[in-house]
Amino acid sequence: MKIDRHIFRLAVFVALLWAALPVRGQYVGSGTSTFAFLDLPVSARQNALGGENISIRDGELSSAFANPALLGSLTHNIVQIGYAYYGSNHFGSAMYGYNFSEHDYFAAGVHYLDYGKIPYAEANGQLTGVSFGARDILLEAAYARQLSDMFTVGVALKPVMSFYESYSSVALGADIGAHFQMRDSTLQIGLALKNIGWQLKGFYSDESGQRLEMLPLNLELGINYRVKHAPLRFSLTVHNIQNWDLGYSRLNETELPVKPVGIFDMMMRHTIWAIDIVPRSEKFYLTLSYNHRRRQEFALQDQRSLAGFAAGVGLRIKMLRLGFAMSQMSKSNFTYQLSLALDVNSLMK
Repeated sequence: MKIDRHIFRLAVFVALLWAALPVRGQYVGSGTSTFAFLDLPVSARQNALGGENISIRDGELSSAFANPALLGSLTHNIVQIGYAYYGSNHFGSAMYGYNFSEHDYFAAGVHYLDYGKIPYAEANGQLTGVSFGARDILLEAAYARQLSDMFTVGVALKPVMSFYESYSSVALGADIGAHFQMRDSTLQIGLALKNIGWQLKGFYSDESGQRLEMLPLNLELGINYRVKHAPLRFSLTVHNIQNWDLGYSRLNETELPVKPVGIFDMMMRHTIWAIDIVPRSEKFYLTLSYNHRRRQEFALQDQRSLAGFAAGVGLRIKMLRLGFAMSQMSKSNFTYQLSLALDVNSLMK
């Protein structure tokens, strides 16, 4: 009967998420979204899992910034920092988790993307010898409540700021999420509606006023299964459920001919697959993942490429948790991401 009650709660939560989806059409200015950097993985763990995972609840603090319902007892007094290198771009983050009580969890973080120095150029492409800076900043505060030993819900508030040369923009977003797991943690299910929000201040104005755009709304469902008698865990994340068409012609308005995307290909673009090698002690993990959408968008024609694949390794050494991930998220460069987490509780003993 308790499992039936949890399933009912999850079904109600799903209904609330779907009810929130029509909000997307009320505030869209240009018909597209902005602040695409919100889709970047915030840690080596998330990067190794294909860029998105909202179902694995294992004490990794950064997971709460993918789904706030992944906060838990193991994220109390955890400090985590991270760094990723995207070619000439630098991505950094700092996070802290704190539990108000046995069932009330909190986390706060800041994420920063610096695009480096960008040269000015004339309309004909002639460089002027002068450059400018560009950066994105995300502040985030997450809260989760454990309703039972199997069901947790969470919400996150996300102020976002961008500064590109003399242009700037401010937005306000939110995430809501839920998490269900069996008592032995062999099966976990996550659900999240991310980036609910829009710009408060646009980059520019036109004759109709401020040009305000939506954040990149994303409805996700994740599931993972841990094999009972082997150190293996399999994960599937389904993303952008609210938007079936993830083809190039949808995302880029262009007159260039584009090959239509087949049904199976389109379905696969919504999925991220991952496999973990994790012993019961959880002292380390090895991860390999495949993101089909990334593969289709970044693969090079007539050249071998690892676009779409990601790999990572993590290690726990007493009070420290180290993580490293490698993926190909552009046509010419690999992304390397490092994470370091410190258990402050161990320092106080």
